[in-house]
Amino acid sequence: MPEYEIIDCDQHVIEPVDLWEKYLPKKFQDRAPKLVKDEDGGDGWLLGDNIEALGLVAVMGLQPRELSWTGVRYADMHPGITQAKGRLELMDEDGISAAVFFPPQRTMIYFMTVGDSEFQIAGMRAYNDFISEWVSTCPERLGAIHQMPGLSTKEAIAELERAKAAGAVGIGLATWPSGGTNLSPDDDPFWAAAEALEMPVHVHIGLVPAGYKAPRVAAKRGGAAQLVGLASTMSRMPVLIAEMIFNGVFDRFPGLQMVGGEVGGGWVPYLLADMDDRYRRNRYWCEVELDHRPSAYFKRNWKVGIIRDAYGVQNCDSVGVENMMWASDFPHHINDWPYSRDVIDDMSHGIDASKRAKIFCENAGKLYGFID
Repeated sequence: MPEYEIIDCDQHVIEPVDLWEKYLPKKFQDRAPKLVKDEDGGDGWLLGDNIEALGLVAVMGLQPRELSWTGVRYADMHPGITQAKGRLELMDEDGISAAVFFPPQRTMIYFMTVGDSEFQIAGMRAYNDFISEWVSTCPERLGAIHQMPGLSTKEAIAELERAKAAGAVGIGLATWPSGGTNLSPDDDPFWAAAEALEMPVHVHIGLVPAGYKAPRVAAKRGGAAQLVGLASTMSRMPVLIAEMIFNGVFDRFPGLQMVGGEVGGGWVPYLLADMDDRYRRNRYWCEVELDHRPSAYFKRNWKVGIIRDAYGVQNCDSVGVENMMWASDFPHHINDWPYSRDVIDDMSHGIDASKRAKIFCENAGKLYGFID
């Protein structure tokens, strides 16, 4: 077994060009994601009537002036963007001991919003089968997070059990397990199953509402709206955390482990203090009775993925040393390959070595089974 120094809790694989042809059943090939050219001659995936270009999700070593949503081609990519062997080489160059891989949410949401339950499940399973095979090339360094469908608790539990059997280290949600717009008692059987199977449940940035449609590529050419979205990725997570805590999810399922992916942690101390204060003042007339203070559930049941969060790391005692895990988000445009070690050194300057080891290695290593 390798000696782990840095474990990355959030990387991505850009879909190989033959993924859907190879893994999606033939009966669905007419609606499968199709590789097409974007307006600048780059490659993109046609998802229904929307072209998802690769310019900001297949990036390594580029400077800000070089970034563009369109014009990126598979032919120009390093093999590590799509292939496991090449990814291990890139991880070695960046000093990453092991990594966990999130599903491509834009493609998963496409399958979820077509309105065909059989097609949705087939799409989720195709990706999950692919990523299981992909990480199996080096399971001591690569871990898979499987995508759950957004149809009903029954279908979500079936895919959860399938993920466990396949060796996935966690599962990802794009909507509530029951497929509803809001958290409800219908989600409880899923939380119970995840707790029993000891499968961490991940929400990558946030959940999408029922009926969500991805914006067309024309809306991704820039402007203030894009910067607002990119600069506020943590904004949905506090509401989701409070919703689960105040609805008693963690009283009913105390062993359930949740992860907020790519949301940072510097905001956490304020949320914890605010939840405790509002609960103390309003618990009686709101008729909410918890077994513990709200902040205790975050400490016990939640972890957050940080990318560049010097404030959060420097205040890790307030955030929760056990509750933070580092992520590169490679190969999305926010990654710092091959200088992740420099970024980590800058963020963690002056903090205790044992705390640094937990945030950048041990917390993820233990959650995902790389470290006993």
